[in-house]
Amino acid sequence: MSRPEDRLIVALDYPDREPALAMARAIADEAGMFKVGLELFNSAGPGVLEELRRLGAGVFYDGKFLDIPNTVAGAASAAARMGVTMFNVHALGGLAMMQAAREGAARGAEEAGGRPPLVIAVTILTSVDRQVMNEEVGIQGEVIEAVVRLARLAREAGLDGVVCSAAEITRIKQACGDDFLTVVPGIRPEGAARDDQARVSTPRAAVEAGADYLVVGRPITRAGDPRAAAAAIVREIEI
Repeated sequence: MSRPEDRLIVALDYPDREPALAMARAIADEAGMFKVGLELFNSAGPGVLEELRRLGAGVFYDGKFLDIPNTVAGAASAAARMGVTMFNVHALGGLAMMQAAREGAARGAEEAGGRPPLVIAVTILTSVDRQVMNEEVGIQGEVIEAVVRLARLAREAGLDGVVCSAAEITRIKQACGDDFLTVVPGIRPEGAARDDQARVSTPRAAVEAGADYLVVGRPITRAGDPRAAAAAIVREIEI
C-alpha cells in the first residue's frame, strides 16, 4: 500500500445499486477499496462488483461466509472468480472451514487467471460487547480474549488477517505477527455519532495502533460533502 488512500475502505451500505455507484464515482479518487455488504449484494447482484472494479478501486466483498467447509470453499472460489480484492468469513466456523475458504479462493483465482483475494476472518462483531457475548451468545470471558483466540485460529488456517476493533490491534499483532492484517471498522472521526457500533476509534488512533485498513461508512456516505469527508480521513491516515 503505497498511498494513504489505499488503506481506506468505504462501506457502500445502500439498499440499491444506483445510489451506491453514484457515491463510488464521487469519491473513487479518495478510496482504495469499496465494501459491498449483504444488503447491496443481495439487492444489486454480483454485477455491482464488476461495475465498482471499473472505477479502478478494489472491492471488499463483506459476505461473512459461515457454513460447512465444502459450501464455503465453493463460495470462496466464486468470489475469487468475480475478481474481488478481499472477502471475509466467520472465524467461528472453525479451522477446517477457514482452510477451505483459503483453498477455494486460490482455486477460483487460478481458474480466472488472477491473483487470489485476501481472505479475512471476522472474530467478534464490533457491534457486540461483553454483555451480549456472555449473556446472549454464551461465549464467556472478555471480548478481547475471544478475539485473540479466534485470530490465532485464522492465522493457523492460513488466512491473511482479521476484522477487529482498534483496541484489539496490539494484542492481535502480538499474537499473530505484524504481517497479519487488521481491517478495522467502527471508525468515527472526532465528534461523529457512534451509530450501532459498540467499539469505535478515530482514524488517527486506529492507524497509530497499527491498523492496516480502515472501514468507514456513514461518516463519509452521509456527509454533506462525501468527497471532502473522505479526503479528511485520508489526511488523518497519512501520519
